[in-house]
Amino acid sequence: MSHNFLTRGHSRALSRHHRIAAAGVAALGAAAIGFSAVPSNASTGTTSEAAAPAAKVAYSTEPIEVVEADITGPAAGTRLQVERIEARFEAKEQAAARAAAEKKAAAKKRAAARAAAEEKAEQARRAEQAASRAAERAEVKRAAPKTYGDNLDGWIRESLAIMKKHGIPGSYEGIHRNIMRESSGNPKAINLWDINARNGIPSKGLLQVIPPTFEAYHVPGTSKNIYDPVANITAACNYAADRYGTMDNVDSAY
Repeated sequence: MSHNFLTRGHSRALSRHHRIAAAGVAALGAAAIGFSAVPSNASTGTTSEAAAPAAKVAYSTEPIEVVEADITGPAAGTRLQVERIEARFEAKEQAAARAAAEKKAAAKKRAAARAAAEEKAEQARRAEQAASRAAERAEVKRAAPKTYGDNLDGWIRESLAIMKKHGIPGSYEGIHRNIMRESSGNPKAINLWDINARNGIPSKGLLQVIPPTFEAYHVPGTSKNIYDPVANITAACNYAADRYGTMDNVDSAY
């Protein structure tokens, strides 16, 4: 069998020239057989059969269908088998490629889902930490005592905060007005000339409180020192609330 018959795409039906050549070869073969049947001895007698004219060799240019069928038939079958094998391999390769692509897509999808979950968890963690820090700051702010300036304004405001806790009435304006009249805002002021001084209990501090009154109306949580500005103010306002209803009602010596 020719080698070309096993190669895909190279097997074709015989052309017209090939078929004519094949027919010629067949005719010549038949003629050679006929000639070889005649005896070669020249002395042989002539018979009626020998004297008979030689039969003409049939020659035709028409396609020899049998030859063509014999040649193309096996080649076509072989080519079909090769094509089927190649088709199976191609199908397997395509299936493997699809499986690999699907696997890659699934892995990519899982990675994206995992990344999204991690980002969501990180956002939740950051939000929780922010909320915790805010709560801690608020707690510290609530727990930390409010600070006041170490001056007349700060002393009055701190005294008002303490007075509020103990239900002692009074206003910033009423306290400030009486302080300026009694001591001009000097926490170390002392009166050494009035009747209290002559009696040995001089008035002291911002609101000129005598020691017995300071002790009697001292507000818990403040200093026991009569010259302490906040302690002096809160004790004086406590006394004024008991005697006059509020420090706001005091307009002269009390």
